[in-house]
Amino acid sequence: MEQFCGVFPYIVSPVNEDGTVREDVLKNLVEHLIESGVHGLTPLGSTGEFAYLTWEIRKKIVEIVVKSASSKVPVVAGVFHRSSMEAARQAQEFEDMGVDGILAVLDTYFPLNSDQVFSYFETIAKKVQCPIVIYTNPRFDNTVISPEIIGRLADIPNVLYLKDASGNMGKLMTIITNYGNNIKVFSASATIPLFVMMMGGVGWMAGPACIIPKQSVKLYNLFQEGKWDQAIDLQKRLWQMNVAFQKYNLATCIKAGLEIQGFDVGDPIPPLTPLSDEGRKEVIRILADLKDCC
Repeated sequence: MEQFCGVFPYIVSPVNEDGTVREDVLKNLVEHLIESGVHGLTPLGSTGEFAYLTWEIRKKIVEIVVKSASSKVPVVAGVFHRSSMEAARQAQEFEDMGVDGILAVLDTYFPLNSDQVFSYFETIAKKVQCPIVIYTNPRFDNTVISPEIIGRLADIPNVLYLKDASGNMGKLMTIITNYGNNIKVFSASATIPLFVMMMGGVGWMAGPACIIPKQSVKLYNLFQEGKWDQAIDLQKRLWQMNVAFQKYNLATCIKAGLEIQGFDVGDPIPPLTPLSDEGRKEVIRILADLKDCC
């Protein structure tokens, strides 16, 4: 089974107002990210605005990304649904389409207890053969997935990775210490990737890498080479991009940043709105500041 590590950008979803996908734009973005040295691609993550897309649009996006990647890097597609059965069905269809892994996202309406949370992810994992990445984001899924649940999930053979967006470094340390032999951790945009990797994490799965891929890959390489002073200096400079995402909207910032760099990805999907003039100026400033990092 393929091992995932390194930088996996969460790719935006370039969708027109009529629901059609801007295929050439997405294809060019995929090629650009691969040429920039990323280690994998994640369509339908938070940056991909998956919560606002129909199933048909999601399928089209994954199809384009898989085809454009041409097996040069692994593709880990996001699966998101309130129904365990439907989420599992989506995962199986994506696997049949050729994805290399599944990013399993929990969506809730009624509160779930620990056993129900476990069952959701277990149902997805048992439906496919490929690796599963558990994605936890308590700000959006309204569910706290405890280290104990992660430990139970880590006993499932193909549940191999966790992307934790809680921003709770103590929780991550507990998971890595207690369950790190069975499940590997990716940093999210809510956490500091260098520190997560120093704790035992295997990479960075996040939106920022979509607009600063070379800089993100350089940070990973500096970590791998043990060049701590350079890595810390670069992390300090990159963190301003994370601050901007927290200040504004993640997907909105990423799409604006890509437009600034010449990728016609279009506006965010309503009810999201384009980045304000103030936000756009801030993103332009940050991109200019980070241009020489590579």
